[in-house]
Amino acid sequence: MPPADADNAAARGAVDDSAQAPQRVPQPGVDVPDRRGRTGLDRVGRDLDRNPRVRVRDVRVLTSNWYVTRATTFDFQHADGRWTTEERETYDRGDGATILLYDAERRTVLLTRQFRFPVYVNEHPDGMFIETAAGLLDEDDPETAIRREAEEETGHTVGEVQHVFDVYMSPGSVTEKLHFFAAPYGGGTRSSAGGGLADEGEDIEVLELAFDDALDRIGRDIVDAKTIMLLQWAALRGPFAPTA
Repeated sequence: MPPADADNAAARGAVDDSAQAPQRVPQPGVDVPDRRGRTGLDRVGRDLDRNPRVRVRDVRVLTSNWYVTRATTFDFQHADGRWTTEERETYDRGDGATILLYDAERRTVLLTRQFRFPVYVNEHPDGMFIETAAGLLDEDDPETAIRREAEEETGHTVGEVQHVFDVYMSPGSVTEKLHFFAAPYGGGTRSSAGGGLADEGEDIEVLELAFDDALDRIGRDIVDAKTIMLLQWAALRGPFAPTA
């Protein structure tokens, strides 16, 4: 084949190879906005440098349909000095807050009951879960968020709230940090029927229980971690703690 024809054939082959190369599809939440208008979700965690034994290599967004699941590849230095490359999936739903509403004089607490599909899938009898009022921060500060959630779910507008502690609820895979609060309630704090927001699909029942009854239900029909933690705090150090 003459050199000119060979060059033309090579050029045609290059064009054909380029045409057949798969085009990268823009990924929602990374290159283009997802359903919540977010982009750049793959950049979260890349610049972490607080721990010299951890070097983040790559972050991939697996899904951002509502919350965000990421696969992060990082190098980790073990106690014996060895470096290994690890990959972890993390579920990012944002941080949240929860509150125990109590009446110290009447020795009662205000809890909620609602259907929780994830526990229904995992052997809970009916998915109707008893728990303290709680919700995500949604860009509010923790105290503002928990006042909002308390009113939406229980119908009570609380006054001064007490910050109890902050806890990572499932550190093996979930990024969420939960802020715990407590506050008194009574007839004067009632502002609505509560029950949650219908437009968010919430159907919440408000339960007033004797505090001792609530403690007795732990491990039976109260199996929610945040609720158990707040009830035990109330018994040991909170409003129902023994007085000297």
